[in-house]
Amino acid sequence: MTQGDGDHEPVFKKSRWGTNRYVYNLNNPVGLALAIGSVLFAGVMMLMMETRSGPFEPPKETPWSPPVEDYPTYDFGPAPDASKSPEPSDPGTTGSPSPAQLP
Repeated sequence: MTQGDGDHEPVFKKSRWGTNRYVYNLNNPVGLALAIGSVLFAGVMMLMMETRSGPFEPPKETPWSPPVEDYPTYDFGPAPDASKSPEPSDPGTTGSPSPAQLP
């Protein structure tokens, strides 16, 4: 049995609000299923947001940091003694400004 043109309902139809947008046609079974599916999807997502589950679940752990056993700190020897001042071998490395040569 074939359907005539009078029995055909499109899945989408133009909105009657004066805009150029299309809306689901609830007289078509596919349009009705899309409308119900959209409402159910939005409701489930809002419920998941409220309960903070699924993709909206906060992370369970703190950010990763390497354990000390895997990346130990290295011993570079004893700390230098601050009371001893090193003897500079080159006068340019003392850190003090050199006297200016006047012409």
